[in-house]
Amino acid sequence: MDMKQPFEKLVELHGATVLRVCRAVVGRAEAEDVWQETFLAALRAYPDLPPDANTEAWLVTIAHRKSLDAMRSNGRRAVPVGDVPETPSPHGVPGSGDDGDGLWSSVARLPDKQRRVIAYRYLADLAFNDIAAIVGGTPAAARRAASDGLKSLRTRLAASQLEGESA
Repeated sequence: MDMKQPFEKLVELHGATVLRVCRAVVGRAEAEDVWQETFLAALRAYPDLPPDANTEAWLVTIAHRKSLDAMRSNGRRAVPVGDVPETPSPHGVPGSGDDGDGLWSSVARLPDKQRRVIAYRYLADLAFNDIAAIVGGTPAAARRAASDGLKSLRTRLAASQLEGESA
């Protein structure tokens, strides 16, 4: 008879991965809240999880859904401001010292599906089958979104490097 790990062990093993995914999907400002909501939901559902389930993919799926909930709720929430800032938030996305032309800024400018697929594939190291189950579609479509996103990132980063050399 297979015994499941204690839930706190899952948090220890996969907490950092889930936080990186949350940061990539919703941004640094909301990532910790989404992370907490993810693990609260996971704690409630954990007793019903089969012992042989892929817990990392399961947690990333929950994080994906909680991220979508956060993005939808932000779209409905009014944010009072005096003047709309002209510059992007200094909190941005994962990474530090990103000056707006770096990797994380380029990732943030990708279309939503490409950004999420790249986060799940290269931050959470999920298989394309698991990614397709999270974002919807087929593994081939997820693979294509990752390929298109990487191509776009390479193009943007090469262009920014050429601009840096010519300056």
